[in-house]
Amino acid sequence: MLSAIWETEGLQTLGIVVLVFASIKLLHLLGLISFEEDSVEDELELSTVRHRPEGLQQLEAQTRFSRKELQILYRGFKNECPSGVVNEETFKDIYSQFFPQGDASTYAHFLFNAFDTDHNGSVSFEDFVMGLSILLRGTVQEKLNWAFNLYDINKDGYITKEEMLDIMKAIYDMMGKCTYPVLREETPRQHVEVFFQKMDKNKDGVVTIDEFIDCCQNDENIMRSMQLFESVL
Repeated sequence: MLSAIWETEGLQTLGIVVLVFASIKLLHLLGLISFEEDSVEDELELSTVRHRPEGLQQLEAQTRFSRKELQILYRGFKNECPSGVVNEETFKDIYSQFFPQGDASTYAHFLFNAFDTDHNGSVSFEDFVMGLSILLRGTVQEKLNWAFNLYDINKDGYITKEEMLDIMKAIYDMMGKCTYPVLREETPRQHVEVFFQKMDKNKDGVVTIDEFIDCCQNDENIMRSMQLFESVL
């Protein structure tokens, strides 16, 4: 099944985005531990967490989640992260549980940096739900902006072949034995070449945000894959 997905024209160039959302779905399902009517604000008043989230009303205004959804997300987040923040090692531990057949550490590192928008070395509940709000409820352009930021490892506004290769290798390392047939060593680089042939319109060796979004929006397979994200939450 995975090999068939990689052979699909659109998903081949944006496969990482699909994996991002599949992984987030697993994280969310892990957090569905209760659906009680208790107030999140009451919980926060009683909590001894190191980091206290912003008020529920403020988060409702800043995201596209309802009060009920924020309650559920907070319970799951707090269950996994009692301190109120997630560090990179916790991110890696969580992903290693979901992908025991491979090495998810590098991919988790890249994903952690995408959620850690203020680059302070930790992901708070606010960071988490703001990112999820974009990924699950944002416009197509917002989702693609987020995906571009994930690819743009050094955050200089461009995606290089080396950055894309690092991401592709991280995906294959994470999937491990789930890839079939067994991947050849040159496969990640071949996928990078396909990516750049499609997206590097002016052939200058880098992909800009405009090139990335334009190519994705004109690829019906990628647009169709975006609809999968809406069923996560």
